[in-house]
Amino acid sequence: MNNLGLIRSALFVPGNRLERVDKALATEADAVIIDLEDAVPSSQKDQARSDVAQKLANTSGHKIIVRVNGLDTPEFARDLKAVADSNLSGLMVPKIEGPGEVALINEALLKAEAAAGLQAGIVPVIALVETAKGVENISQIAAGQTEPARLYTVAFGAADYSLDLGIELTMSGDELFYARSRLPIACRAHDLAPPIDTPFMIDLKDIPALKADTVRAKQLGFMGKLCIHPNQIEPVNAIFSPGPNEIAHAEKIIQAYEESEAKGLGAIQVDGKFVDLPVVERARRTLRLASAGS
Repeated sequence: MNNLGLIRSALFVPGNRLERVDKALATEADAVIIDLEDAVPSSQKDQARSDVAQKLANTSGHKIIVRVNGLDTPEFARDLKAVADSNLSGLMVPKIEGPGEVALINEALLKAEAAAGLQAGIVPVIALVETAKGVENISQIAAGQTEPARLYTVAFGAADYSLDLGIELTMSGDELFYARSRLPIACRAHDLAPPIDTPFMIDLKDIPALKADTVRAKQLGFMGKLCIHPNQIEPVNAIFSPGPNEIAHAEKIIQAYEESEAKGLGAIQVDGKFVDLPVVERARRTLRLASAGS
């Protein structure tokens, strides 16, 4: 499986509007997701699939993920056959509700990879969890790794989740707290990359609200956020990246700890705060994140 690496921001582009792909690739988004599912009307699925396949074949050096249609649709197998390409960075599959579906995705991808002459297991999968059943089964989904390893992480889709539960999305996001809380824990427990949060959809012009929503996701353990407008990328990237003060403080902690360790000492204080090994590891993680996002 290819390692998709850090995804602070992933920008959706409709599969039937490929003139937007180049514009999306020119942004600071860590990944571009070409959508063959919700964004494409049924009457345009075949043409969009063909266009996306051609675009992939002619576009290299970018992190391009394709959201295919669901496993329970006839479009799924057609999508996989079309987009299995060496320039495909990853696959996002919607409405995953159980570990058995991850196994089915793996089986289908193995066939598609073989037909396209690709290495078995080369295409990583992001499982999109967006129903009550998916949230309920998130631990089993995260534990359902295949051979070869296929599941990279999971992402949360609040639009379908709120529809499934018959609830309304609000600016506070209180109604999403339980579902959001479960995804990072399941990913960490089963050695997946941290999850990617739902897009902020209530008001695309309200950047302060977007920032608040993104901070909530970061505090719960998400590594990034799905974006549906280019104006969301910069604030999302900034929130999921360590700032200059965080980096400087992390460097200070590591330096002080290493100097103390060389003298045979253990826990120390930095700027009046207790520092032990977990604090140092958190500082090292901050520097790795800063390096990955630079």
